[in-house]
Amino acid sequence: MTLKIHIAEGAAPYEQVRAQIAEQARSGELPVGHRLPTVRGLAESLGLAANTVAKAYRALEADGVIETRGRHGTYVAAAGSAAAREVAAAAGAYGERARRLGLTQDEALAAVRDALRAAYQE
Repeated sequence: MTLKIHIAEGAAPYEQVRAQIAEQARSGELPVGHRLPTVRGLAESLGLAANTVAKAYRALEADGVIETRGRHGTYVAAAGSAAAREVAAAAGAYGERARRLGLTQDEALAAVRDALRAAYQE
């Protein structure tokens, strides 16, 4: 795993760690089951505070990218399992809310397409 932190960039260091690990997991560069360095070890190697790396790991775990197995370490999670469940739940809640607001399926889908277009242009 190779991470590069650019302090001069606008993104916070924890966000850079989070984004790079997420991208490497998504691309397969970090395969499912790959053991990640400890928070302290990674922080030391990157010259960051342990809390910065811990914040990135917490965000990655919340997103379903990694999983912590207690004293056994932190590993790249099976791709999509937790993320797919979370997105499905959010989609269900959105669909129910759109129906209650009186939107047609076409109107609700158009709103989702607009939101996704905006989110993926970042």
